[in-house]
Amino acid sequence: MQPNRIVKHTKILATIGPATDSPEKIAALIDLGINGCRMNFSHGTEEERMSQFKWIREYSAKVGRHVAILQDLQGPKIRIGQLKDDMRYEIKTNDEIGLTYDIEHDGGNNLPSQYDLSDKCEVGDTIYLFDGKIKTIVKRIEGKTVWAQAQNDGYVISRKAINLPDMRGSHKDILTEKDLADIEWGLDKDFDYIALSFVHHADDVKMLRELLKSKGVDRPIISKLETKSGADPANLEDIVKASDGVMVARGDLAVEAGAEVVPIIERQIIALCQKHCKISIVATQMMASMVDNPEPTRAEVSDVATAAIEGADVVMLSEETAMGKYPVETVEAMTKTLLYAQNSMPINPLYIREGSDKRRDALAESAVMMADRINADAIVVETRTGKMARNIAIHRPNCPIIAVASSDRVANQLSLVYNTRSFYGETGTCHKITQSLYDKGFFEDSKKVAVVRVNRAPESPLKGANTVQLRYYGEDFQL
Repeated sequence: MQPNRIVKHTKILATIGPATDSPEKIAALIDLGINGCRMNFSHGTEEERMSQFKWIREYSAKVGRHVAILQDLQGPKIRIGQLKDDMRYEIKTNDEIGLTYDIEHDGGNNLPSQYDLSDKCEVGDTIYLFDGKIKTIVKRIEGKTVWAQAQNDGYVISRKAINLPDMRGSHKDILTEKDLADIEWGLDKDFDYIALSFVHHADDVKMLRELLKSKGVDRPIISKLETKSGADPANLEDIVKASDGVMVARGDLAVEAGAEVVPIIERQIIALCQKHCKISIVATQMMASMVDNPEPTRAEVSDVATAAIEGADVVMLSEETAMGKYPVETVEAMTKTLLYAQNSMPINPLYIREGSDKRRDALAESAVMMADRINADAIVVETRTGKMARNIAIHRPNCPIIAVASSDRVANQLSLVYNTRSFYGETGTCHKITQSLYDKGFFEDSKKVAVVRVNRAPESPLKGANTVQLRYYGEDFQL
């Protein structure tokens, strides 16, 4: 156990890809402060993921830090198919582009689509290519081919997204054949979370939960909000309540719903996650310029800092660490931004939660109030499921939360929770771990630690009796 007193309030989730596909790069990212690794199932092979599991777990154990691993399902995302020789196809304004399901690309302007769009579009509809980089307008539909006119210059490459904000007809099933195969493969693998893409309704989340339950797996579900219907106020809060966490997938959401709505939806989701004790993740293009450049733009730094000031649990890196030229420098820049924001401006919750479990929330609130009153160095919580630690984190305390979990799985999951540093420890070892941290210099001079225990109070015969206890380390004094 190598203690490091600086606990980031907002955590970093980094996507692992070709740019970080080595034990050395993963070790460097963990050293710089990532708290979770995302495996994007739109790309990569099973063999690559098994190696990445090994590197992440071995190095995190070596340095005594828990790191969460997220399985991110591709979902029913419409993509460009394989281009000839994996080429970069250049597009000019007013060029006519065809999109045809499952054809073999010959290098020309009729591009393969991984989905039949011919009955989902009408003349005049907008289609975006390559994650919104190219806007096209549908001019005609001939058989299974949709012909659209480019509105700007750009290029496309294989397997990049196609977005249809005006899409007709019903959406495809939320879980594709590929998703079902990926879920089956991941059932016995070392994942801490699973992310469901293109969520439209709470029932989508419930369906995945029932599927996992039928397979004997209890795995927290992160819902990715990236559609108009998912962001609709009629659906949004129910989706949050049905999920264990929510990711604001701003790239697809901006294309599907309009870029202007994204900052508002981001704030609403963070607030709803605080209200219902869920993890909030802000994702997509947080530091996109660092895919090609060694320094972020001022706008990107402001974007990351804003997410931290709003009290997001996690900010996520996608292409920056998966494919970028500067993955290590990106994590370093993001860490510096998050730490400066938390040390320079107090973070106030967007929503003061009412608490679905009133007893647990009363204990959590008491611990946070006590820590604030005495200017404590930390709140220490012993937890079996992680619920008590998450309840405390929802109140956004200024001092770090030290979560002592009775399993490595829960400790890994808690690594993505706001302002929380997690450790593995058997029930009753809370004091021992806190003393060890004190001895190793984790705390500063005041050495005051507010301790919250979720186990039954040893002096009470009542089932489920819990205590909020104040203890001073380094001084012969205890309440």
